[in-house]
Amino acid sequence: MSTLPSKFADTCGYRTHFIEAGNGKPLLLVHGGGAGADARGNWEATCIPLLSRERRAIAMDMVGFGHSDAPNPDAFDYGPEGRVDQMIAFIEGMKLGPLDIVGNSMGGRTALATAIRRPDLVGDLILMGSAGLDRSMGGAVAALTEYDFTYQGMERIVVALTNDGHEPDPAMVQYRLDLSCQSAHKAAFGATMKALILRHGLWIEDEEIAGVKHRTLVINGKDDKIIPIAHAYKYLELLENSTGVILPHCGHWAMIEHPEVFSNTVLQFLGGRL
Repeated sequence: MSTLPSKFADTCGYRTHFIEAGNGKPLLLVHGGGAGADARGNWEATCIPLLSRERRAIAMDMVGFGHSDAPNPDAFDYGPEGRVDQMIAFIEGMKLGPLDIVGNSMGGRTALATAIRRPDLVGDLILMGSAGLDRSMGGAVAALTEYDFTYQGMERIVVALTNDGHEPDPAMVQYRLDLSCQSAHKAAFGATMKALILRHGLWIEDEEIAGVKHRTLVINGKDDKIIPIAHAYKYLELLENSTGVILPHCGHWAMIEHPEVFSNTVLQFLGGRL
């Protein structure tokens, strides 16, 4: 059940939904690109209660997801740079920068690209199962790109995004299904996946990644079916000021599969204890 009030910020001509808890230095949490992903389902009951003990934890919905607006794809580009525009507008509009950012998957790619384009707005980076090095759209990613807006289809997504020992929570599956089937958001997700396929993934050139000098924590599940640990090692090679943590028995959703370990690791890193 949702407990944190919904808040909205004006970004790029549409509204961005977010929730927040805690005090202190702000920490932005950004979900991935799977159907039905949002700030509440990914962060509210898992990591926000833990992270908000030390930080002002803010979780936003990317454009076309959750309760953020979903502009008509006929007049809006759902490619990756649109989400970078959104993040920059959100940080500037809320007067948050420079702030630390946790990004999962597509959210990690967005955070990284924001650090490349506007390094002045970003403090420390936490990239969890981050996209950005992926050029192939095969394998487990098909559960996302071929999603059919059914309960079974959403269950396939959850299975693809978690380790083999993780049992999908029916309530969470239904919650994500309901969000994904909102009419405007359904069209937005289709446009997001189409852009992802046409552009052959969400990669960023190695030279651009290597130019990022922010302190970065790279976290990856050892059993991640979407972003293999080889990508985590590549990030560690490219990012000069990076630290790496590989979690056993963990897939693509460390914040859901192992929220306490993940949150404690993030806080240790941000506090200079890792």
